[in-house]
Amino acid sequence: MINQTNINRTVLNNGIVLITTENTVADIVSAKIFLRIGSRYEAKKQSGISHLLAAVLTKGTEKLSSLEIANKIESVGARLGSDTTADYFLLSMKTVSEDFDDIFQLSGEIIRYPSFPETEIELEKRITIQNIRSQLEQPFTVAFSQLREMMYQNHPYALSTLGTENTVSQITRHDIQKFHQSYFRPDNIVISIVGKINNEKAIALVEQIYGDWQPPITPLPTLNLPTITPQPFTAKKYQETQQSIIMLGYLAANVNSSDYAPLKLLNTYLGNGLSSRLFVELREKRGLAYDVSAFYPTRLYTSNFTVYIGTAAENTEIAQSGLRVEVERLVTNLLSEEELEVSKNKLLGQYALGKQTNSQIAQILGWYEILNLGIYFDSKFQENLAMVTSAEAQEVANKYFIEPYISIVGPEKGSDSTINN
Repeated sequence: MINQTNINRTVLNNGIVLITTENTVADIVSAKIFLRIGSRYEAKKQSGISHLLAAVLTKGTEKLSSLEIANKIESVGARLGSDTTADYFLLSMKTVSEDFDDIFQLSGEIIRYPSFPETEIELEKRITIQNIRSQLEQPFTVAFSQLREMMYQNHPYALSTLGTENTVSQITRHDIQKFHQSYFRPDNIVISIVGKINNEKAIALVEQIYGDWQPPITPLPTLNLPTITPQPFTAKKYQETQQSIIMLGYLAANVNSSDYAPLKLLNTYLGNGLSSRLFVELREKRGLAYDVSAFYPTRLYTSNFTVYIGTAAENTEIAQSGLRVEVERLVTNLLSEEELEVSKNKLLGQYALGKQTNSQIAQILGWYEILNLGIYFDSKFQENLAMVTSAEAQEVANKYFIEPYISIVGPEKGSDSTINN
């Protein structure tokens, strides 16, 4: 567990939220700069713009070229990179404590004064389009994309963070600059710093680099997300592969819900690891699965609880039925006390393993803050999980596991003839 007494949260005058945790065990400092943007903030016609912004953000500033930035980072063995998700944007850095001031200063220039070179944008657009095309050849990705689109309809969660070939090809440098100007502002930033640096020095450093940056008078753009109307149905795409991918998806609670911890427990029980229910029943005992698992991502808005199996084409129908039986078993049967405790211990163990390094701790603390969960969510989640009973788990299963969206990708031969195309 993260030491709550060692976490400091400071709000600068310009709105930047700074979270610091001193850890002198290793001579390493990790920093994560989060912004409340991501693919859910994109207009549908600009799907993929956050990903492109992340790809070109470090490729030049008003003073430095892409090569000069790379040399500054590599000359001291530091790491610096940017990424985007559905719910947030992230610039990460890690270095030895001696070089942290210089690398953090560089991050400030990258965040505030990117140049977005036209040649770099065009290169990243080509790479992104290649990645999108490549994903169309991956049955798992195709199946999950089909499932997301069914479940989320016009909501931004329906689309990949990469966007589509059509939208990416039409995004311009001006579009990226405008997106940056709209969302890259101090009152939309959370900075998390963990490592061999004390709170006072971290605050002084952030003030030095970001303190003169004032938020514009105009408010942040209003985010109006469409309502998701549950309409479960089945869809199939034929693809000449050696196996079928079958996914069952259920709209599920967001991270702020009291159902979050029970759903995380059910996800662990069903599909987490070689001892999980799906693995034991469908792969070990029945030999139906090449791969079988479940996932329930943490989302600020409506999430999804998804189970999937990769199986031989001739087993498509029986594997689909097997998946559904295992999910619906949670609705009709209580978990035994042993199943409950094993699942809790497995989840808490993996949760603890995800908080070993300065980088992992910085990630988690900044992530909680950017999702408005607060720095105490780490202990709160574990307390909530410990209190989950078998009856509560069954009640939550009854609430969400009603009728699944079903996505199947595989060869036409051996497929279920009753599937709607």
